[in-house]
Amino acid sequence: MLKAGTELTTADKMEHLLIRLGYKRGEHKVEPGLYSLGDPTDMSPVFVTANYKLSFDALRTGLKGMDAYILVLDTKGINVWCAAGKGTFGTEELVARITSSRLEEIVRHRELILPQLGAPGIAAHEVKRRTGFNVIYGPVRASDIKTFMEGGKKADEKMRTVTFPMKERLVLIPVELKNFFIYALAFCILGYLTAGPFGLMVVLSIYLGGLVLFPILFPYLPTKDYSTKGMFVGGLISIPLIAVALCKWKGIDTIDLVAYEISIVLYSLAFTGYLGLNWTGATPYPSRSSVRREIFRYIPVMALFAIVATVLTLLAALFRSGGW
Repeated sequence: MLKAGTELTTADKMEHLLIRLGYKRGEHKVEPGLYSLGDPTDMSPVFVTANYKLSFDALRTGLKGMDAYILVLDTKGINVWCAAGKGTFGTEELVARITSSRLEEIVRHRELILPQLGAPGIAAHEVKRRTGFNVIYGPVRASDIKTFMEGGKKADEKMRTVTFPMKERLVLIPVELKNFFIYALAFCILGYLTAGPFGLMVVLSIYLGGLVLFPILFPYLPTKDYSTKGMFVGGLISIPLIAVALCKWKGIDTIDLVAYEISIVLYSLAFTGYLGLNWTGATPYPSRSSVRREIFRYIPVMALFAIVATVLTLLAALFRSGGW
């Protein structure tokens, strides 16, 4: 059996910083298996989590002052919520880990406390049938576990409510900026080569709009779907871009100017909408079915917007050069 503590070391905190910056994504994991916390007995509670470093550390620090066991599933270094959707925080892995850790010989009770966000991946009745252990779902946040336990393993509405406050949204921004950096750099170069500083401005506006402005405004954006929320942000950032375009190109033919303005709006809608859709993988709200529905519904629309914008841009450039 492995041993776990409730205090974060300097090394733990440094690794947390690297995780937040997206460094070596997918490699921040702990060894799966059964951990003892404090001085547990055969009647101490058993908590289940993923082997993602942040998930494991959130649980163990939330259990400070308690004697307990932590059963860590092999989720391939993915957090509980995402792993439940992917199937790695699932029934088969839980049953296999109970068996391999010989948990039935270590504790006399037959209760497992799982995080609420792991529920989509677990068939509790199947776990009970195959192992004899009952599944109890704890609160959404590890910080509420002590209150949950003191309340007789009962969670109130606040503990069951999934939230995504500003602090948590801001923490995710550096990771998303890093993930899209190479693509943004390539488009920045392309934008500068085709339209100079203004093209660079358009690309940076879309990049920052989808990855910074979107999460900041997230709760206040209209519509339910992430894609249309992103398109709304795209519409907002296209307004100052159009104003700049009017000043920059006020001497060109009206038809060319209109084509450029429409292309700016369509590019903003397409790419900011796509970046908004990408946030479905970083927030605790969407289900697999809703994400799938959004992909099939809006990706073709975004692609069409981008194609039409490109055609308009090329036509306007040809007219201006006298090619037609």
